[in-house]
Amino acid sequence: MTGNHQTLALLLFSAFVAVTLAITTWVSRNRHGSAEEFYAGGRLFSPMENGFAIAGDYMSAASFLGISGLIALFGYDGMLYSVGFLVAWLVVLFLVAELVRNCGRFTLADVVAARMRERPVRIAAGTSSVTVSVLYLVAQMVGAGSLVALLLGGTSEAAQTWTVIGVGALMVIYVSLGGMRATTWIQIVKAVLLLSGTIVLTVLVLVRFHGNFDQLLLTAAERSGHGEKFLAPGLKYGEDWTARFDFMSLGLALVLGTAGLPHILSRFYTVPTARAARRSVVWSIGLIGGFYLMTIVLGFGAAAIVGPEAVRGSNAAGNTAVPLLALDLGGGENSTGGTVLFAIVAAIAFATILAVVAGITLASSASVAHDLYASLRRRNAKPRSEVAVARLAAVGIGVVAIGLGLLARDLNVAFLVGLAFAVAASANLPVLLYSLFWRGFTTRGAVWAVYGGLIPAVVLVLLSPVVSGSPASLFPGVDFQYFPLQNPGLVSIPLGFLAGWLGTVTSAEVADEAKHAETEVRSLTGAGAA
Repeated sequence: MTGNHQTLALLLFSAFVAVTLAITTWVSRNRHGSAEEFYAGGRLFSPMENGFAIAGDYMSAASFLGISGLIALFGYDGMLYSVGFLVAWLVVLFLVAELVRNCGRFTLADVVAARMRERPVRIAAGTSSVTVSVLYLVAQMVGAGSLVALLLGGTSEAAQTWTVIGVGALMVIYVSLGGMRATTWIQIVKAVLLLSGTIVLTVLVLVRFHGNFDQLLLTAAERSGHGEKFLAPGLKYGEDWTARFDFMSLGLALVLGTAGLPHILSRFYTVPTARAARRSVVWSIGLIGGFYLMTIVLGFGAAAIVGPEAVRGSNAAGNTAVPLLALDLGGGENSTGGTVLFAIVAAIAFATILAVVAGITLASSASVAHDLYASLRRRNAKPRSEVAVARLAAVGIGVVAIGLGLLARDLNVAFLVGLAFAVAASANLPVLLYSLFWRGFTTRGAVWAVYGGLIPAVVLVLLSPVVSGSPASLFPGVDFQYFPLQNPGLVSIPLGFLAGWLGTVTSAEVADEAKHAETEVRSLTGAGAA
């Protein structure tokens, strides 16, 4: 890229960083340091504000960069991510949002611990939440590295490394100083920017084809080199039965995983009532639905205008399809319009990464402090000391995410998020649903549900083609691939539910029906909710 691209993109990104740091500084001066303020922003946000913040949390770099890239490379099969991410919100709306807001205070473990023995449940749920969050963070770090590689012509690995470190440092500052209130306003600003940029690009793509979507699809199929197969199922997931099972596994993980994501669940605690939580989800579904429909246009637009070969040549995983599309739509590499549009898109993508990593880091540090630390030091932990631990945890989680992000820099970011969704659906969703709806559920069942989904999901990922045994894996030079699927959801999600059931029916503990009745009344009416 030319020096103009780099300079303008970096100036715009610097402006976003300056604004968000100003928000964080302002919030840090006006907070009183309580756990409710740090974790939930004082529960003062309106449904519309929280809806925009949820959308900002959910519309990550994986969505903006990864999904469009997968559609540009694989056509119809890449759209599974758009459809799966959107359909998942129906599960959240009908099964989770109001009930979680009524039953918990800050984290997933609060919901489960309401009717179980606290210590083992909090340790299990906290461990699972941190694992999911770190996997999700890695995807954002990889997206940051891909953007920098494109900005600098793909020649400077040192620049990629320092950018990932810089993103990690900024997210730690946002979380440790501003807490949930700063993070929420950063998400709102980012959601508005991302939606605005996506709308502009979508309109430009449709104008290029005179509003004829059929012509867009036919041109994309022609340039793909695959013809009509590009528009039909099977290009990525239809080669053999292993690929088809991978397709089903990914779909299951995407649809069920959202309801178990810690940073999404924590957003329901930032509004004053369960009704407000439900209205937040309605707002977010409208925003997210429109966004994912537009990623389909951008993906096929990149295939038709830029071409899959050019996309793959810039980044093998397709993560740079949207910036390259913006460059072309603006008039080409050496044009003023191309320079400006590319710079704007790159800056929005950077902003997207920063905002999402802040939300995820806050949720995972809350799990460390509120669940793990508070359960181990229950009698001695005061709210202020718990918040201090959360700030320290943010630093540690940032360091881990930076290291893993540098290691996984060549993987597609949407694919990495698919793995996080699989772990969330395997470990968090079973214990959440059982706790809310099964009267006879016990503490052993809760612990077994978490570990029975978490351990198989992580082990199967380690033994999958993602980690070893293929040129595109993390460690291409070694081969300990024993599990054929890239996404473990098809196996690990049923195991999580099965382990929860088995732990309960083999437990000598008798479920406390009075606590279940209390939880049920609270979940449905909001009586006694925090």
